[in-house]
Order: sequence, then structure tokens, then C-alpha cells
Amino acid sequence: MPQEILISAKQTFVLGPYEDGALQPGQIRGRTLFTLISQGTELGWASGDVFPIRPGYAAVFEVTEIGAGVEGVEVGDRRFSMGQHRATQTHDVRYTLALPNGLSADRAVLARLMGVSMTSLMTTKARPGDRVVISGAGPVGFLAAHLFEIGGYRVTVVDPDPLRRDQTSRSGIVDCRASIGDASDLAGKVALVVDCSGHEGAVIDACRLVRKLGEVVMVGVPWRRATEISAHELMQAVFFNFVTLRSGWEWEVPILGRDFVWEELLEGYNNAPHSIFGGFSRALEWLSEGLIDVEGLIRHVTPDDPASLYADIARRAIEEPFIIIDWTSAPG
Repeated sequence: MPQEILISAKQTFVLGPYEDGALQPGQIRGRTLFTLISQGTELGWASGDVFPIRPGYAAVFEVTEIGAGVEGVEVGDRRFSMGQHRATQTHDVRYTLALPNGLSADRAVLARLMGVSMTSLMTTKARPGDRVVISGAGPVGFLAAHLFEIGGYRVTVVDPDPLRRDQTSRSGIVDCRASIGDASDLAGKVALVVDCSGHEGAVIDACRLVRKLGEVVMVGVPWRRATEISAHELMQAVFFNFVTLRSGWEWEVPILGRDFVWEELLEGYNNAPHSIFGGFSRALEWLSEGLIDVEGLIRHVTPDDPASLYADIARRAIEEPFIIIDWTSAPG
């Protein structure tokens, strides 16, 4: 019987069996090759109160079954999805993407984390050539820096962790600094700060750094309070610097784009120029073109002992920013 990772209780990760149901029209199924761990999100879920949870963020699988009505997919194809940590994947084909030729499956799962900040790239008022600061160089911030660099922005990364700065600079992002305080030479010149840290101090510093009418986008989740800073300090920074401070909620754009549906125009504007899966598609293309150097930054693990794996993640014992579960030898 195939196995999956479960969060069965608070901070409790286990491996357990499951059964696949009947394949429905429009669906495809396949054996999982790799899944990607979203470290902060999954540890955050494990701190909740409702269980069990079936975690997972991204998967690449090899198609073994094709449901009725599915076109353009063949057995043996490799597909990307927002899949869970389990030995098989079953998805509506609309919510999967073919891997570009030459892109390895373990690299392809990174497209999911790229999608987190891809929405900010799609919606920002900043334009190519503008200065952008990425605050926090964890997995999401690392990829955000590369997205904006690919997009033609002048990118600076700030993170207090020297390991993260070193990993980021070795990947090709030249301007890496320990704090926004070290970027005082950029004060009033920055069009956008993308905060991937979730730290309230970093958000206030960002609001003081950006130019007038600049943007600060909060991509990092504020899981816990880190300082005694008052809301008044944030209000002052926003008010007197005319800052647009907004959420970096990745679901601000539709999951799928579509063209006009003339019969539905009375319901409002229904054309989506940007979408979640459009961002994933672009991310897969950029990965396949080798535009992001992640050499030496991926840790491959097995699903055999999730308790030990997530304990290592919680105590930051894994230096590589990207942790990918290899399911190719798992039962199922």
C-alpha cells in the first residue's frame, strides 16, 4: 500500500498508508518522483490545532493512468503539480504542467516556491531598472531575488545570516548585505522591498528605506511576534514616506488564466492576464534555461523517517535552503 507523510498531532510527523480512489474524468495519476518541503509553512501547520494534516507543496510525478476526456497527456509523461508528500499523485489535468525538455524533476519542484513571489513580480508598480530589495534570503527570498534579477531589476538582498548571504552571492546575486541598515546608501532610491522574513522590524525598516510612493510587499508569514515594536512606529513610517504597504498574498491572481467569455461579460471583466499556473509555467521555463543557479543548494532526503527529518528542519540542522523528498524508491 502506498505511503504518505501525515501531521497526526501537534509537531508530530509520521508515515502512514493510504488508498487511491477511482480515477475521475479529467484526472491523471502517477508515481511521485520528488516533492518539495516548504519549511516554514509545514512547521507552521504542525503548530496548529486541527489534525490530521496532509502536508505538501509541490510534486513532480510520472503519469501511469489517464482519465476519460484527458487530451495531450501520455503515460510516462512527467508533470508538475501542487502535490502532497505521498507516493502517488492524482490531479485534475488542468492543475498540472508538463516539464520542459531537459529540466530534471528535482529542479522542477522549485517552481512552486518561485510562484510565491511571482505574484509580487506580476502586480508591483516597480518597473525593470528600478531598485528592489529582498529582505530575507531563505528559500522564498533566494528565489525572489533571482526572479527580479531575471526581470531586469537592480536587486539587493539583506539577511543577517552569513550562510544565506554566501549562498545567495555564490548563485549570482552580487549585492548581499547583513541588514537594511547596511543599505542606507539606497534610502529614497528603492522602488520596492519584498519582505520574505515575516519580521516586523524588517518591515518597518523597509518602509523607511523605500522612495516616496514606494512599495513594501509582505511575502513572509509573520508566524510569531519578534520584537516589542509598536504599530505607531509602522504608521509613522508609512504615513510620512507615503508608502504602499500591502500583503504579498500569492493567491491575488487567479489559479488559471482564461480569455474573454463574451456571454459572461455582464458579470464583469473576466480576462486574466496573469495567473498562478501562468507563473509556474514561466518558472519552469526559467529553470530549464538555467537562469537560476541552485548547484549545491538542494538536500535530497527520503520519506522513511519524517519525525527526524522535520526535527532537523526545526533546529535548522540542514544548511541547504531547498529540501526535496525522493520518492523513487518508496513503496507504492
